[in-house]
Amino acid sequence: MAVKDKLLIWQQNVNKSPTCQHDLLSGNKLMKENIDILALQEPVMNSNNMSIAAKDWTSIYPSTHGSSPGNTRSLILIRSQISTDSWTQLNFPSGDVTVIQITGAWGKLTLFNIYNDSKHNNTIRLLTKYHRDNQTSVRYNLSGSTHTVWVGDFNRHHPYWDDPGDERLFIDEATLAAQVLIEAVAETGLELALPQGTPTHCHSITKHWSRLDQVFISEHSISMVTACDALPHHRGINTDHLPILMELDLAVNILEDEPIPNFREVDWDDFWKALSMHLEPIEQRTAITNQRQLDERCAKLTEAIQATIRDQVPITEITPKSKRWWTKELTQLHRKANKLGRQSYQRRRDLGHRIHAKHKEAAKRYDRTLLYHKNQHWRDWLERAEEPDIWTAN
Repeated sequence: MAVKDKLLIWQQNVNKSPTCQHDLLSGNKLMKENIDILALQEPVMNSNNMSIAAKDWTSIYPSTHGSSPGNTRSLILIRSQISTDSWTQLNFPSGDVTVIQITGAWGKLTLFNIYNDSKHNNTIRLLTKYHRDNQTSVRYNLSGSTHTVWVGDFNRHHPYWDDPGDERLFIDEATLAAQVLIEAVAETGLELALPQGTPTHCHSITKHWSRLDQVFISEHSISMVTACDALPHHRGINTDHLPILMELDLAVNILEDEPIPNFREVDWDDFWKALSMHLEPIEQRTAITNQRQLDERCAKLTEAIQATIRDQVPITEITPKSKRWWTKELTQLHRKANKLGRQSYQRRRDLGHRIHAKHKEAAKRYDRTLLYHKNQHWRDWLERAEEPDIWTAN
């Protein structure tokens, strides 16, 4: 068991796009960024009501997903290295909210991943009621402090977080809808963590930027936020929302990777020679006549084999993981699309600039190539698969 001194949370609305979610999970950028928690809004759901995931992450669906999977619009993925003793899921009566509680020597953090529908305030009212009814589990702790974080797509405009000069956003109806959110945040004792005026959403038609995605944190916890910002350089594809990365000054327990021997790289001639050398001191030609002698001989044989393995079998190098179908070409296209996305974001006020068209074309090419490699890998595997593999796939 080791301790990681910062907790990193990445949030993004992926617009139900398989390519966007694969772009996040199938490459290794989240592992490189050392992300601990991934909070997705509008995740992809397949015909089995399951979302795209990866072995390095534990998927946490809303507590209503089992009974109403069609209403799920929130998903949390927590890094599998984080000890399961450090977190638990809390029940919430909506598929638009997923709640987990993380504990440490410092106390506990309750994280709400939220998708708020643009047409009503039902989710906001449920959040307010939840905090009123569950003050003991959320706000109190026998030792240490308690912290609350709301992240997600709130679909609301207000000068409090949007650009105050963008008056087209602040029609009476929009301001009234946002007021419900503001009152809920104030009652819960939360503060805005993402700096005011930071745009996170590009309208798919007008291409105007605004702020729909938010990060709220307990007023007394704001000093724990060591970083919180949108990431235009990781804009992603097939989504109109930027990811947001928050870093909290909270330590979490993580499981260290155990060394894995790589028997595929063994020089077996050298292995047998080394094993013979380890066996020479214990070689005995006398017969075994009782259980004690048998146990002693077995223990010495086992130690000789283990010593040889330690000496002759290389250790598998643990690297940031990616899907087997991920290629160098995809990495290059991914970087190009992100670079152009960052430049497009910087020119967001100049809607006629050619960089926007270049970014759109690069994103389309990356999208097509990703889907091609994924499908081609599956076809190649099926062609090579033998009977046991087919049963496993089925």
